Amino acid sequence: MTGYLDLPLLQQCILTLASMILVSAFALLAQARVVATIHLFAWQGVLLAAVTSLVAWDTGESHLFISAALTLVLKSAFVPWLLVRQARRLNILKDQDAVIRPGITLLAAGALVIFCYGVVEPIEQYAEGITRDAIALSLAVVMLAMLMLVTRRKAITQVVAFMAIENGLFFAAVTATQGMPLIVELGIAFDVLVAAVIFGVFFFHIRDSIESLDVDQLNRLSERQT
Repeated sequence: MTGYLDLPLLQQCILTLASMILVSAFALLAQARVVATIHLFAWQGVLLAAVTSLVAWDTGESHLFISAALTLVLKSAFVPWLLVRQARRLNILKDQDAVIRPGITLLAAGALVIFCYGVVEPIEQYAEGITRDAIALSLAVVMLAMLMLVTRRKAITQVVAFMAIENGLFFAAVTATQGMPLIVELGIAFDVLVAAVIFGVFFFHIRDSIESLDVDQLNRLSERQT
């Protein structure tokens, strides 16, 4: 990372929390239990809200405090609560969603992080402060969430992966560009809320149709129809 000890204390705190967000992305990727996956997503939301607050304090962009509050309420409280409630009603809260080839998956995740730092290397001469490291870490969070999306079988854990992708994109916008206009951030927050509700409706329709939320069974059903 860029001269970590030479940075102001506040920026060191931002990078430390950003690294913890990356660790939470690894934890999401490695976690098999549905309930633990949802709880990890909630903690990722807490870390994201904390980073947003520190960036707001560091840059003086007061609208980011509103973004931090929305993130805390939606991504670390409401959406996880809604997912837990839906999983309990579907009787899958204590289910396992085993990671496909966990050893190879985690090695691939490490390679993706290195790849992300390589991708942002050319912007180092144009970046100021923590921008380069922040972009690399946020891109790594997005890539790990995408990897989670393709290595999971249950629909509910894939929804968590989808939400984690949005976390990475929001993290990039906050740390690299000091956030988007407030009206855009409010629109995104509303979209996340609506998406969570729609996903919940889909869960029940899928369960009622094939009596399972296993994506492999959906694929086999599609193959039979063709």
